[in-house]
Amino acid sequence: MGLTKQYLRYAASAVFGVIGSQKANVAFVTMRGGERGRFVAVAACEHVFIWDVRKAEKVLILKGNKHEVTYLCPSPDGIHVAVGYEDGAVRIFSLLNGESNVSFNGHKSAVTVIRYDTLGSRLVTGSKDTDVIVWDVINECGLYRLKGHKDAVTQALFLKDKNLLVTSSKDSFVKWWDLDTQHCFKTMLGHRSEVWGMALLNQESRLITGSADSELRAWDINYLEEVSTEEEAGEPKEKKGKSLLDDDDDDDEEEVVDESPEERILSCKKAGSLLREARDRVVSMTTDAKAKVLACHGSDTVLEVFSVLPEDEVERVMAKKLKRAKKKARYTNQHQGLRQYQVHSNTHTRTLSQTHSINQPTNILCHVYPRWVDCLMCAGGELKIAMLLQNNTVETYSLKMTDKNPTGTKTSRLTLGGHRTDARTLAFSSDNIAILSASGDTVKVWNRSTLQVIRTMACEYALCSLFVPGDRQIILGTKCGKIQIFDLASGTLMETVDAHNGALWSLCLSPDQRGIVTGGTDKRVKFWEFELIMDKDAAQKRLTVKHMRTLQLDEDVLCVKYSPDQRLLAVSLLDCTVKVFYTDTLKFFLSLYGHKLPVLCLDISHDSALIATGSADRNVKIWGLDFGDCHRSMFAHDDSVMFLQFVPKTHLFFTAGKDKKIKQWDADKFEHIQTLEGHHREVWCLAISPNGDHIVSSSHDKSLRLWERTREPIILEEEREMEREAEFEEGMAKGDEPVVPGEIKDAEAAPAAKKTIETVKAAERVMEALELFRSESRKMEEHQIACQSAGKQLPPPKANPILVAFGNVSPSRYVLDVIKKVRSSELEVSLLVLPFPYIPDLLSLFNCYVQDGLEVELVCRCLFFLLRIHFGQISSNQMLLTVIDELRINTISKVREIRDVLGFNSAGLQFLQREVESKEEVMFFADATGLLKEKRRKRKKRERAILTIA
Repeated sequence: MGLTKQYLRYAASAVFGVIGSQKANVAFVTMRGGERGRFVAVAACEHVFIWDVRKAEKVLILKGNKHEVTYLCPSPDGIHVAVGYEDGAVRIFSLLNGESNVSFNGHKSAVTVIRYDTLGSRLVTGSKDTDVIVWDVINECGLYRLKGHKDAVTQALFLKDKNLLVTSSKDSFVKWWDLDTQHCFKTMLGHRSEVWGMALLNQESRLITGSADSELRAWDINYLEEVSTEEEAGEPKEKKGKSLLDDDDDDDEEEVVDESPEERILSCKKAGSLLREARDRVVSMTTDAKAKVLACHGSDTVLEVFSVLPEDEVERVMAKKLKRAKKKARYTNQHQGLRQYQVHSNTHTRTLSQTHSINQPTNILCHVYPRWVDCLMCAGGELKIAMLLQNNTVETYSLKMTDKNPTGTKTSRLTLGGHRTDARTLAFSSDNIAILSASGDTVKVWNRSTLQVIRTMACEYALCSLFVPGDRQIILGTKCGKIQIFDLASGTLMETVDAHNGALWSLCLSPDQRGIVTGGTDKRVKFWEFELIMDKDAAQKRLTVKHMRTLQLDEDVLCVKYSPDQRLLAVSLLDCTVKVFYTDTLKFFLSLYGHKLPVLCLDISHDSALIATGSADRNVKIWGLDFGDCHRSMFAHDDSVMFLQFVPKTHLFFTAGKDKKIKQWDADKFEHIQTLEGHHREVWCLAISPNGDHIVSSSHDKSLRLWERTREPIILEEEREMEREAEFEEGMAKGDEPVVPGEIKDAEAAPAAKKTIETVKAAERVMEALELFRSESRKMEEHQIACQSAGKQLPPPKANPILVAFGNVSPSRYVLDVIKKVRSSELEVSLLVLPFPYIPDLLSLFNCYVQDGLEVELVCRCLFFLLRIHFGQISSNQMLLTVIDELRINTISKVREIRDVLGFNSAGLQFLQREVESKEEVMFFADATGLLKEKRRKRKKRERAILTIA
C-alpha cells in the first residue's frame, strides 16, 4: 500500500492592524495601580486590547476564542473586566495577568450591555435575544433570567441603595424590575421609538433617556417608601425636583403610562427634556462614575458633554432667579411682573437650561464620526474622554470642568497600529520578513516577526501592490489608474505614472523580474520595464517604469497573470471569460469559459501546467494550460471568491471569499484540505510568503491576520469527521432547552444558564462516575458475599484503572471530584440533564459527604437544586425517606458548625483590628496618602511660622 499524501496544517499566529473594533465599546481601565485615565480597553475582533494612550502601545491582550467581542465593562475595583461575545457568552478577565477563570453562558445571541453593581458582586447582562440575566460573580453562577422586553436590550442599570434594576430596549419600553421578587413592577411608555441610551443622575433621583430624536427626556424618580415616611412625620408631600422642572401640561401625549393604575415602590414622572444639537438618534450615552458629567453623541461628528449640577447648587440658583424676578416686579407693576415671570418659566418647562440642573453642553468636534465614548473624572476637576472612531482610531480628550467655559483638548490619538480604511492589497517581500498592506489612504510596511510598523506612507486608493526585486521599493496600482513608486529607505513617493484611464485592478511582476504588466478598466493590458534614471534633485539614480507595449481588449480587465515560464499571459475579462495570450507575440492562444459571473482572481502553478480561477459565482475552476480543458469545477465559498493564490512550488492553493473564510485546496486531487476561520467580515485579499510558511490576510473587520504552517499533519478523513462531530455537538446544544419542573412557561423570571456542549459533557462525566460507583459497589458486595460463604478473608478485587490513575481514591470520592470539576456556572444545568434513576445514588452519596464534612457548601447547593426539580418523584419514593431524613439532620448540624466557625473567625478578625488600631492610634485601612499630605502640610506651615519669627 502506497503512502497517502500528507498535508501540513496552517494555524492562526497573530492579529494585527486593528486598533479597535466598531461592535464593542471603549472603556477606561486601571493597570496595576497606574495613573487613572492612561489605559483604555477596546475590542479587537475576538480579543481585547489594553492600550497605553500615553505611549501609544499595547500593554495587555485579553485573548478570546473565535467569537467577536460585543461589549466590555470594567469592575468597580478595577481589577477585572467583563467581556461579552457575539455568541452570548460572558467571560471575566483579570487585568493583573490577562487570564479568564470565570465564564457565563446564558444568552442565545450577542451580548449588548454589561453592568456591575456597586460592590461588584453581581453582574447584569442584556442581549439581542431580549433577555436580561443577573449573575453572581462570587459564586460564579446565574441567579435568574428576566423576560419582558420584545427587542434587543440597549441599557441596564443597578440602583445603588435599592435592590432595583432599570432596563431599556429597542422596543421603546423602559422597565423597572424588583430583584427581590424578580418581576417587572413598572413599564414606562413615554417613548415613540427605540430607547438607545439611559443614565441615572442626581444621586439616582433623575433618569435621562435617549431615543431616536434630538430630545433627551428627563424623568424624576420618587421612592414611595420615603414619601410615606415623610407624610407620617408631618412633612408636606411635594414632587422631588418640582423647583427645578415644572411640568403642568396635563394634555401631553408623552406623559408616562403605567401597566397598573396604582404605583408601587416608586413613581417616575417626566420632568422635562434636554435638546441636543444633533437631529438624529442617540448612538451612545455615558456618565462618569459619580454621574457629574453626561456625554452623548449621535451619528455626526459632535460629542456633547453636559455638566450636572448638585442639588444644593440648583436650589441656590433657582432661589437667586426667583429673588431677581421679585425685585424686578417691585419696581414695575408687581402683578404684571410676576405674571411675566410665570409665562417665561412655563416656556422653559421642556428645556433643561443653564439655570437648571444641567448646564449647557461643551461640544467636542471630531474629524470622524465617533462610535463609542467613555469618560472619567480625575482629581482637580479634570475630565478625560476616550472615543473610538469609525475609522479604526482611538482619541482621548481632556476638559477642565472647573472652568467657566471648558474646552476639549486632544491629548492622544492612536493611529499607527492600523489603517483608517480596509486594506485592499497585501504583498510579501522576497526574504519573507516584510509585509506590505495598502488601503484607501496609506501604505504600511510591517515586520512579520514583531508585527510592528516599519514605514507608513500616504498614497491614493490602492488596489494592487508588489515589492520591486531587491525589496527597496514598492509599486502600487491605484483606483485612479496610476502607478505609484515608493522608496522604503526614505519613506517617500518617488514617482507617479498615469497608466490607465480607469481603475488599475491588477499588477503582476514578470518572471524575469525586469518589468511588470498591468490591467485596468480601460480595456487595456500594458507592459512596463524597470529603468534607472538620474534624479535631478537628489543627483542620483532612481527607479522608474517605461511603457513598452499595449494589448487592446474588448472588455474591462480584472486580473492579469504571467505563467512562471513567461510563455503565456492570462487575462480575466468582465465577460466572464479568461483569455490566454502568448507573451512574446501577444497572439491569442486559449479562451477559458464556463463561469457564470466575472472571474475576480486567478493564478498559475509553478510548473505552468495548471491555472485556477475564482469567480463571483462562488465557484473555483481548475484548467489545464496545454489545451484549456476544465479539470474540475468546485463550489468553494458561500459568496464571491475574492482572491486565489498557489502555494509556491506546489499544486496546493488558497482561496479567500466574502463568506469570511479562507480555504486550502489540492489542485491534483480536487479536495478541500482545511478551512481557516477567524475573520468576522469579508476577506478581501491574502498573500503567501515565498517559502510558503506564512499567510497574511485582510478583511473588512479592519484586521490583518497572520497564519503559520505548523509541523502537524492533516489527515482528510479525520478532518471531515471532526467537522461532522462539531456540527452535531452544536446542533445538540442548540436543541430544545431542558424543562425545569414547576417552571411557568411565560413567567417573567427563569433560570439563568442554558444548555451548552460543556454542560452536556459535564453531565455525561457525572453519569459515568456514578456508573463506576455502582459497578465498584457491586464488586464489593459480591466480594463480601464470597468471603462469608468461604468463611475466610479473600483477596480484594482488582481496583478500576481510573481510580488507580487518580491515586487509588474511593469510588465515592471520585464522584465528588468529578462534581467539583464542573464549572460553577454550568453545575445546575448539568444536574438538570441527569436522568432520575441516578438521583437516589447521588442523594445517598451526598449524605455520606455531609457526614464526613466534605465540600458541604457544594453538596448543599446540589442537594437543594435536585430536591427542587425532582420534588414530586423524591417525595413519592418510600426508599428515599430514610436518606432524606438523615440529610435533613446532618445538613442542619454541619451548616450550623460552619456558620459558627465563620462567626468565630469574623469576631477574631474584628478583635485584631481593634487591637491594631489602639496600638497604632490610627484607623485601620485608613487613607495613607491623605494622612501623609496632611502631615506635610502641617510641617510646611510650622516651617513658615519659624521663618516668620526668625
